[in-house]
Amino acid sequence: MVRQVKVSNFAEVQGIVSAAAKCYNEVGVHDMKGSIADAKSILGMMCLDYSHPVKIVCDDEHDLESVVRAMHQ
Repeated sequence: MVRQVKVSNFAEVQGIVSAAAKCYNEVGVHDMKGSIADAKSILGMMCLDYSHPVKIVCDDEHDLESVVRAMHQ
Protein backbone atom coordinates (compact mmCIF):
# COMPACT_ATOMS: atom_id res chain seq x y z
CA MET A 1 0.00 0.00 0.00
CA VAL A 2 1.28 3.47 -0.90
CA ARG A 3 -0.14 6.89 -0.09
CA GLN A 4 1.34 10.17 -1.32
CA VAL A 5 1.03 13.08 1.13
CA LYS A 6 2.33 16.62 1.51
CA VAL A 7 4.05 17.22 4.84
CA SER A 8 4.02 20.91 5.71
CA ASN A 9 5.42 21.15 9.23
CA PHE A 10 7.33 19.34 11.96
CA ALA A 11 4.16 18.53 13.91
CA GLU A 12 3.01 16.37 10.99
CA VAL A 13 6.37 14.56 10.98
CA GLN A 14 5.94 13.91 14.71
CA GLY A 15 2.42 12.60 14.07
CA ILE A 16 3.73 10.15 11.48
CA VAL A 17 6.47 8.89 13.81
CA SER A 18 4.10 8.55 16.76
CA ALA A 19 1.49 6.62 14.76
CA ALA A 20 4.09 4.43 13.02
CA ALA A 21 5.58 3.47 16.39
CA LYS A 22 2.21 1.93 17.31
CA CYS A 23 2.06 -0.16 14.11
CA TYR A 24 3.06 -3.81 14.10
CA ASN A 25 4.16 -3.66 10.44
CA GLU A 26 7.04 -1.68 9.01
CA VAL A 27 6.20 1.78 7.70
CA GLY A 28 8.54 3.53 5.30
CA VAL A 29 8.62 7.06 3.92
CA HIS A 30 10.13 7.80 0.51
CA ASP A 31 10.97 11.32 -0.68
CA MET A 32 11.18 12.43 -4.31
CA LYS A 33 14.99 12.36 -4.25
CA GLY A 34 14.96 8.61 -3.61
CA SER A 35 15.78 8.66 0.10
CA ILE A 36 13.92 6.19 2.30
CA ALA A 37 13.38 6.45 6.06
CA ASP A 38 11.87 4.17 8.67
CA ALA A 39 8.76 6.06 9.79
CA LYS A 40 9.40 4.91 13.36
CA SER A 41 12.70 6.84 13.45
CA ILE A 42 12.46 10.58 14.12
CA LEU A 43 16.09 11.04 13.09
CA GLY A 44 15.55 9.20 9.81
CA MET A 45 12.40 11.22 9.14
CA MET A 46 14.24 14.49 9.70
CA CYS A 47 16.71 13.60 6.93
CA LEU A 48 14.05 13.53 4.20
CA ASP A 49 13.21 16.35 1.77
CA TYR A 50 9.67 17.64 2.39
CA SER A 51 9.67 20.35 -0.30
CA HIS A 52 7.68 17.88 -2.45
CA PRO A 53 5.09 15.25 -1.45
CA VAL A 54 6.43 12.05 0.10
CA LYS A 55 5.15 8.48 -0.20
CA ILE A 56 4.16 6.53 2.90
CA VAL A 57 4.53 2.79 2.29
CA CYS A 58 3.14 -0.04 4.44
CA ASP A 59 1.99 -3.62 3.82
CA ASP A 60 -1.12 -3.17 5.99
CA GLU A 61 -3.89 -0.82 4.83
CA HIS A 62 -5.16 -0.19 8.38
CA ASP A 63 -1.69 0.83 9.59
CA LEU A 64 -1.24 3.09 6.58
CA GLU A 65 -4.57 4.83 7.19
CA SER A 66 -3.81 5.36 10.89
CA VAL A 67 -0.45 6.98 10.03
CA VAL A 68 -2.04 9.30 7.46
CA ARG A 69 -4.81 10.27 9.91
CA ALA A 70 -2.29 11.00 12.67
CA MET A 71 -0.54 13.51 10.42
CA HIS A 72 -3.51 15.86 10.60
CA GLN A 73 -4.24 15.69 14.33
